[in-house]
Amino acid sequence: MAIGSTAKSYGQILGSNDRLNFAVIGLHGRAYAHLSALKANKDTARIAYVCDVDSNILKKFAEDVQLELGYAPAVDKDFRNILQQKDVDAITIATPDHWHAPMAIAGVQAGKNVYVEKPCSHNPAEGALLVEAQQKYGRQVQMGTQQRSSPHTIEIVDKIHNGLIGRAYYAKAWYSNVRKSIGIGKEAPVPAQLDWDLWQGPAPRRPYKDNVQPYNWHWFKIYGTGETLNNGTHEVDVCRWALGVDYPNRITSSGGRYHFKDDWQFYDTLVTSFEYDDKLISWEGKCCQGMKFYNRDRGSTIMGTTGSVLVDRDGYEVYDLKGNKTSEFKTGKATSSSDLTGRDSMTGAHFANFIAAIRTGEKLNAPVSIGNVAVTMLQLSNVAWEVNRELHLDTRDGKVQNDTEAMKMWGREYEKGWAPHH
Repeated sequence: MAIGSTAKSYGQILGSNDRLNFAVIGLHGRAYAHLSALKANKDTARIAYVCDVDSNILKKFAEDVQLELGYAPAVDKDFRNILQQKDVDAITIATPDHWHAPMAIAGVQAGKNVYVEKPCSHNPAEGALLVEAQQKYGRQVQMGTQQRSSPHTIEIVDKIHNGLIGRAYYAKAWYSNVRKSIGIGKEAPVPAQLDWDLWQGPAPRRPYKDNVQPYNWHWFKIYGTGETLNNGTHEVDVCRWALGVDYPNRITSSGGRYHFKDDWQFYDTLVTSFEYDDKLISWEGKCCQGMKFYNRDRGSTIMGTTGSVLVDRDGYEVYDLKGNKTSEFKTGKATSSSDLTGRDSMTGAHFANFIAAIRTGEKLNAPVSIGNVAVTMLQLSNVAWEVNRELHLDTRDGKVQNDTEAMKMWGREYEKGWAPHH
């Protein structure tokens, strides 16, 4: 189905003009959470277009939209065609990481509002460029750190800011999973249903290998950003929010690829410290070892002068200074790190906030200017791991001071003609 074949009919649907037209781009995995979230907000939004470079994934997702929402979206494999459609109010981006910032920047340039999954960029230079583009074009850009729209997290962070645990000064974030080996990839013919050139987009061209797409790109530096950005973004963002801090003074990172010997280019185990004048955040990521902390796959613990708070997606617990639990709140639903889609009410609430920001000017819970701080910090923890030394930052913009080698990793090399700009 070509774009435009169903677009004309949208204006004739009763009430459709009161709803925002969304285009969902990148349909493998997390896009299903976008589908659920837009279904939960069906009175104010509709999925007008869907887009993916894999024709099988595109067809399946379009069928699922029809099944769940009762109407067929227009389909296209090239997002650039979608950006030209005047009836598109907002795009959602659930592509591989190397596409997030270039696509989001192109989106705001085309006058679209943007919901971009975390991390909002592949590297710090792109993140800064996206923040500038958002400010220049004045569109709403929400980053998909959906815990920022979780009512119980908003409530407990507010209580921390109001002295619940005295002066909060240390936050620990963690993530545990039991990911399998990705093996050693072989060059192979590009599957007939995949536009490999468009999949690579801004990334320098490489031959197709059989262990990269559709998920394992996370573990290749040219496309992905490792577990730290894939999942650490959520918890470290909560820690930063609770402590009320921005860029740290210093970053140290230690870790390695210990569990398997394969093509995986990042660590599977990483311990990072973000040091401030009077506060500290630590992040511990374990990709292949499922040992839990506090009986949880993931979460954040905020510690202060009179007590501590343990908060995750399922609720929070409050402890006194000696570690005795004094109160707790549970949502009644358990989440797991093995769930790679995350169709949850938090995402629904995050989309509701994004939609309200477009329609009524409501304040975004995770504007890209705020989301990008945690993303840049975590990208720099990857850099600290790469150069194997402590990084000292300019706390105004996160740039590494007096370290030319580290600053070379601030940006990336692009395929000719694909570099983002505004």
